[in-house]
Amino acid sequence: MALEITDSNFQELLAEGKPVVMDFWAPWCGPCKMVGPIIDELATEYEGKVLIGKCDIDENSDVAAEFGIRNIPTVLFFKDGKQVDKQVGSAPKPVFAGKIEALL
Repeated sequence: MALEITDSNFQELLAEGKPVVMDFWAPWCGPCKMVGPIIDELATEYEGKVLIGKCDIDENSDVAAEFGIRNIPTVLFFKDGKQVDKQVGSAPKPVFAGKIEALL
């Protein structure tokens, strides 16, 4: 299961040294409901290698604003604490898996 990323914990997640994948979503977003289960599956598959979490933009607007999230779903990929890739909109699981593999 994906971690819950919030305004208060996202900096410490980035500081842990592992690659981080952040899914920005909202409960009312249709495409987010398609991406959510994929993110949960990947969180299980990459457990221990990559920190994968979800950030509800309605409840955590500071994080969304910091990264300029204007469309959801948006998934950001971080390596060494820096954003290295982005996926805006829904995509099939292999697209996300390929971006995660590039972080390792």
